[in-house]
Amino acid sequence: MLNEESSNHGTQSNFKTAYFAAGCFWGVEYHFEKLEGVISAISGYMGGHIENPSYQMVCTGFSGHLEVVEVTFNETIVSFETLAKLFFEIHDFTQTNGQGPDIGTQYLSAIFYCDENQKNIAEELIEQLKKKAYKVATTLRPKVKFYKAESYHQNYYNKSGKT
Repeated sequence: MLNEESSNHGTQSNFKTAYFAAGCFWGVEYHFEKLEGVISAISGYMGGHIENPSYQMVCTGFSGHLEVVEVTFNETIVSFETLAKLFFEIHDFTQTNGQGPDIGTQYLSAIFYCDENQKNIAEELIEQLKKKAYKVATTLRPKVKFYKAESYHQNYYNKSGKT
């Protein structure tokens, strides 16, 4: 989804990528797409040991992948820190076995950081939450290969009319 505001500010050199796993990717994608400065939010898979996994493979939990949203954003409009704060707001980062009724390793909470700056920001936010007595289950992982999910998963809420 290309936000009109994004196309009018800066160049593609200002575009950065972030990867967030916060349970089922449909809702995560929906929340990020609404944020000003987000160029696109794409549902997919990361962290497993099978090349080009299918949704059916990921759902078994045996592929090792997490459902992830790849967020491309214009850093002159929205910062990684703002994205990470939204990530922590839209899911239960204390749940250790999935998200809500979605139980399984594919629904774990994680940030796949692209560089040391993203890692440091995420670590600082986690430390702030821990100081508030939260037991943070979110893991930080270095970026690995991202596999785009099947087309029927993309923009799910816009296609289905559900919010």
